Amino acid sequence: MDVNAPVEAEPATAETEVLASARRLIPLLRDAGPRIDAARALPADVLDAMHGARLFRLLVPRAVGGVELPPAEYIQCVEAVAMGDASAAWCMNQNSGCSMVAGYLAPEVARRVFGGARDVLAWGQARGRARADKVPGGWRVTGTWLFASGSRHASWLGAHCPIFDEDGTQGRTPDGAAIERTMLFPREEARIDDVWQVLGLRGTGSDTYSVEDLFVPDAYSVERDSVAERREDGLLHRFTTTNIYASGFGAVGLGTARGMLDDFVGLASAKTPALTQTALRDSAAVQWLIGVSDARLRAARTLLIATLERAQAGAAARGHLTLRDRVDIRQAATFAIYESREVVNGLWHQAGATAIFDAGPFERRFRDMNTISQQAQGRASHLETVGQFMLGTRPSERWL
Repeated sequence: MDVNAPVEAEPATAETEVLASARRLIPLLRDAGPRIDAARALPADVLDAMHGARLFRLLVPRAVGGVELPPAEYIQCVEAVAMGDASAAWCMNQNSGCSMVAGYLAPEVARRVFGGARDVLAWGQARGRARADKVPGGWRVTGTWLFASGSRHASWLGAHCPIFDEDGTQGRTPDGAAIERTMLFPREEARIDDVWQVLGLRGTGSDTYSVEDLFVPDAYSVERDSVAERREDGLLHRFTTTNIYASGFGAVGLGTARGMLDDFVGLASAKTPALTQTALRDSAAVQWLIGVSDARLRAARTLLIATLERAQAGAAARGHLTLRDRVDIRQAATFAIYESREVVNGLWHQAGATAIFDAGPFERRFRDMNTISQQAQGRASHLETVGQFMLGTRPSERWL
C-alpha cells in the first residue's frame, strides 16, 4: 500500500451539499439584515436564494420531492442561516417544522400542498375560540391564530383546532384530553392581520390570521404527530415537530450568537475605544470574553448535535424515541438558547457605544437573541422538566 498515494475525496451527500449551500448564503443574509428588519418580512431576493438552496424543503419527505434530512444535520443548516440573519433562520425552522406534516398526509394531498419548489406551509397558535365542527366530507373551521412566522411568503396555512362531532360533542381521548386536529388551506382563504410590531425577529412577519366557517376537506385534516396517521417511516419521522422546533430554535440561537461573536472579533481587532489608548484587542477583559464565549457556544453546540445523533441511532435501532431521548433533546435545546443569550448579552455590553446604532449588526442581533429567548422554547421551566426526570418524577410531556 502506498501511504503517499492521494486520498480520494468523500463523495458529496445531500447533507453536505445543503449545508454547504446554507453556508454560502451567510454573506448575503448578513448584508440583507437591515432590509429584512425594515421590511418585517424576507425580501424577494432573500427568498429566491433560500428557495434556490432548498432550505424550506429540508424536512419535506423525499417522496414529495424534499431532502428529508436527519435532525442532527438539519439543525446545522439552521445554525448557518442564523449566522447570517436570525429572522431568516427562524422562518426556515418554523416552516420546516410545519412541513413535517407531509409525512402524515395522503400522497396526493402532500404533493398538492408541498409539490411546488416554492410551496411553504405556516401556522400559529390558536387564540380563544378556534374550533372545527364535523360536517359531511370535512370540517367547518372558525378561529384566529397568532405568531404565524413566515406567513407572508407561505402558500398554505394550518389551523390547530379542537374538534366537535356533528352533534356538538367535543372530541376527546379515552383519558379525557381534548383531541386537536390541524386543518390545511390555501393562504388566500384567510384574513391576515398585520400585527407584527415587535422588538426582535422583525423579519419573520409573524402575523395573525383568521377564518370564519371555512370548509376543509377531511383529506386536508391531520392529527399532528399521531403515530396512527403517520405514513412516512424514515428516521426523520421518528421525531416529532416538538423535537424539531426545540432543537431547531436552539440552533437559531447558536447561529445568532456565533454571528455576533464573529462581528465582535472583527470590531475588537480594529477598535480603540474613545478616551483610551488601549485597543480592544489588547484588553484582557475582551480577550477573556472572546475565549469564554467561544467555549460556551462550542459546548452547547456539541451537546445539541451529540444528543440528536444519539437519539437518531437509538430511533434507527428500536423504531422510536425513548422518554430519555426526548428529555435530553429538550435539555440540550433549551441550554443552547440560554447559553446563546448569555454570550450575546455579554458581547453587546463589551462592544460599548458601537452596539447601540441601527447601522451596525450588534443591536439587531441583540434584539433578535432576546426575542428568541422569550419564545416558548426558551422557557427556564423546561430545565425543571429535566430535573424532574433526573429525580425520578414522571415529568409533563407537553414540551417533550
